[in-house]
Amino acid sequence: MDKNYYDLLGVSKGATTDEIKKAYRKLAHKHHPDKAGGDEAKFKEINQAYQVLSDDSKRQQYDQFGQTFEGAGRSSGGGQGQGFGGFDFSGFQGFGGQNGFEFEGGFEDIFADIFGGSRSSATGRRKAKGQDIQVDIEITFAEMVAGADKEVELYKRVACDRCHAEGNEPGSSKKTCSACGGAGKVRKTTNSFFGSFAQVVTCTECQGEGVVYEKKCGKCGGDGRVKESKKIKISIPAGIDDGQSISLEGQGEAGGRGARAGDLYVLIHLKKHSKFVRKNNDILSTEFIPFSMAVLGGKIEIETVKEKLLLKIPAGTASGEIFRIKGAGVPDVHGRGIGNHLVTIVVKVPRNLSREQKNLLEKLQDQGI
Repeated sequence: MDKNYYDLLGVSKGATTDEIKKAYRKLAHKHHPDKAGGDEAKFKEINQAYQVLSDDSKRQQYDQFGQTFEGAGRSSGGGQGQGFGGFDFSGFQGFGGQNGFEFEGGFEDIFADIFGGSRSSATGRRKAKGQDIQVDIEITFAEMVAGADKEVELYKRVACDRCHAEGNEPGSSKKTCSACGGAGKVRKTTNSFFGSFAQVVTCTECQGEGVVYEKKCGKCGGDGRVKESKKIKISIPAGIDDGQSISLEGQGEAGGRGARAGDLYVLIHLKKHSKFVRKNNDILSTEFIPFSMAVLGGKIEIETVKEKLLLKIPAGTASGEIFRIKGAGVPDVHGRGIGNHLVTIVVKVPRNLSREQKNLLEKLQDQGI
């Protein structure tokens, strides 16, 4: 039975795009095959689920038809053997011979066309982009408000400096690829319950270039990449919130033979503060005052995220009253103003009073105060 994409990502069918994205990034980071304990099969499953559910058009078709041909055929009113959207493959002889099919780019391109994809990405000579990387960074409350610069060290594939990502030993000449005869593509036959499919795919020997070097680079083995540790500086913008991410284009793994590098995604985790809580762009805190100050008024020293201030308490302040310190909150991450600091006052009720204190309070009570 096909796995439900919503279940794979651990979200409900009514989940928002942001909820789906957040769930995917968390699972992708957990199961990435380059991590210790990573699961390549699981990583591929959640990636497939995300590719569909993150696209409104694909998600709509998935919700209507499901991910199988049979489910789609029943939804569209077709009988057994009828495919997605009414395609009928029963008894089809194919283009390449008896009971066989031949598609330029492969059978998966049919799915790409149905779901709005592009065949050029499968059949052209476009070089594969390097893998994206995700890292997690924890920041303090003060760093969240003011912004911060962080540095991470990643062990990743980088462009080979010996061959300049070309894959050849310096000084070696090119020759026509013997695997594909210079076409950059090779024919691959795949058997399935639909029959035999001959698909044309990019040649792995020359990466679709049609030519190879006489001698491969002695450092990278012809891939154009090597694994090295690299330190990357990350600028954390002021106002970023817990669970938000930063993308750094081209800071992921290098692509093979000079292809574009992947991106680096930085997932932010906000360390819990002992005193402050963030709500939107406001900062919330609580201050306790004695009963006498609530009645008579006074001043207390309070702490904000940037400095300490004196807060005036008017006479007759009730427990639960909120005082606003304008502009002392969190700056909007998009530069649209700054929030406030909201201080909630809690009046401490006295306990273990002396006889004299009780007498004074009883007199006030007799006077209706």
